[in-house]
Amino acid sequence: MAALIETRVATEPALVDLSVSSVRELNQALHAPDVADKAPAWRVTHPDGRHNVAVGLTAEIDVRIEGHVGYYCAGMNQAATVTVEGNAGVGVAENMMSGTVRVRGNASASAGATAHGGLLVVEGSAAARCGISMKGVDVVVGGDVGHMSAFMGQAGRLVVCGDAGDALGDSLYEARIYVAGSVRSLGADCVEKEVRAQHLAELIGLLAAAGLDADPRDFRRYGSARRLYNFHVDNASAY
Repeated sequence: MAALIETRVATEPALVDLSVSSVRELNQALHAPDVADKAPAWRVTHPDGRHNVAVGLTAEIDVRIEGHVGYYCAGMNQAATVTVEGNAGVGVAENMMSGTVRVRGNASASAGATAHGGLLVVEGSAAARCGISMKGVDVVVGGDVGHMSAFMGQAGRLVVCGDAGDALGDSLYEARIYVAGSVRSLGADCVEKEVRAQHLAELIGLLAAAGLDADPRDFRRYGSARRLYNFHVDNASAY
């Protein structure tokens, strides 16, 4: 894989065929100290649902994966732009710190779980617990999200252009949620809030960054009622 980086033509992406090379070899090459200088663009073919593809990236590189991936694709991403030209399994962009991860298809459960920053775009739908325990990431979903999305969301924004399942925003802290479609039910301490001018501007920016054509005026905003994590002196005997 090192020779592949050294001999590639600078104007063309480095090509890795996962039917020939292993995921470990790919990730080792993507982690090379000089990868951003020698191979800033990558094309990965035949992922065939393999797990842990393009994890832990720390360089400003562009990785395009042509097909479906399994668990934890682009987990712990920093700075890189990773595009999945297909569907993604559990935990895509889990614990992402920065950069951009885009899934052209659908994402399984726990997309963007515990992520601290960056932008995750799912152009299709995302399954249960999308954005669970999000800590600063922006997650934009072109379709629907499953139950308990943004559960214990601490910071960041979740934008859903379709519908949301049960218990949206359960035990929410300070993450903000925007939904264009219907919400099956709200979780504990999650309430609908007014969409003010600053929220509309924020939403316009998020949709533009995600490249999704949705009318920001269709969205409703949800946030924490701030009852669960505040101490009330009247309830002191219960503690």
